[in-house]
Amino acid sequence: MKRLSSQLVNFFLILCICLGLGGCVSTRLSIASSSPWQQVDLNTQANPLDIGFADDNHGFLIGTNRLIRETNDGGKHWGERSLDIQSEENFRLISIDFFEGEGWIAGQPGLVLHTQDAGKSWTRLALGNQLPGEPYLIQTLGANSAELATTAGAVYYTNDGGQTWESKVNEASGGIRDIRRGKNGEYVSVSSLGNFYATLNPSQDYWEPHQRASSKRVQTMGYKPDGSLWMLSRGAEIRFLNKKDDQEENWGKAIIPIVNGYNYLDLAWDPNGSIWAAGGNGTLLFSKDGGDSWETDPVGDVQPTNLIRVLFDGPSQQEKTKGFVLGERGTLLRWVG
Repeated sequence: MKRLSSQLVNFFLILCICLGLGGCVSTRLSIASSSPWQQVDLNTQANPLDIGFADDNHGFLIGTNRLIRETNDGGKHWGERSLDIQSEENFRLISIDFFEGEGWIAGQPGLVLHTQDAGKSWTRLALGNQLPGEPYLIQTLGANSAELATTAGAVYYTNDGGQTWESKVNEASGGIRDIRRGKNGEYVSVSSLGNFYATLNPSQDYWEPHQRASSKRVQTMGYKPDGSLWMLSRGAEIRFLNKKDDQEENWGKAIIPIVNGYNYLDLAWDPNGSIWAAGGNGTLLFSKDGGDSWETDPVGDVQPTNLIRVLFDGPSQQEKTKGFVLGERGTLLRWVG
């Protein structure tokens, strides 16, 4: 009799725990009645990885397998474009950035391209063995000036159009899986194993390591509009620092909008302040209330591929923000609001 009573108590305890967890996560979310995204046909199986605009209408899309496309209508249509690089080299074009007519492309292996005429012509720079790691992220700072971060966590800058590069850090942070740059020149990187992350402020010449927020390995990190950090971890976890001045170890509770077996791969804020989370197998969710409640986007939901990046970009504050979701196998969604 005592054994039966004990089994009943255990059953009700498990039931209560399951009901409690059910209030935190869900296996289904409501699908929105409409979408601010429109699918664009790139006519390629390569993966788009980044987009940059020289002005409000003229821009470039880059990606794997030497992928480069050009638009003159703000991203509604993309035409093929070639680069003057050897045809036998299968480059992965990973990062592009413009400031007015000055632009840079970073690619792997060992590729940096520079333009001073808004992309009409590109000059390939010879990096040799100057930089540890592979080019990963590039930021245009002004005329002949840029910052370049590598897969080894090295950060370099040039003021002479890429002829010479000076280090901004004493030591590289080691192998990374992702690195992001804030609008004020700060950086956050995630280690290759996702077991810790590191920050680099403009006043520092060294990376400062930090423990991850939980036992879950970190997927990627970035900056909220207010400059504070966000974190995506395995198990479809989203975490935020509540404000920019919070200590890096003082993370909020995990937000798990949906459990569908896929991790989130990127996070971004649209011009209206909604949060967008993109991930595996067409996962595209949004929250209008800071992450308290979420809905599924109907256009993203039917994409049979992984959605890997969400970008919102405007050449200036006065011009309309452009937005894109980048997915594997030539998937591109354009923000139409």
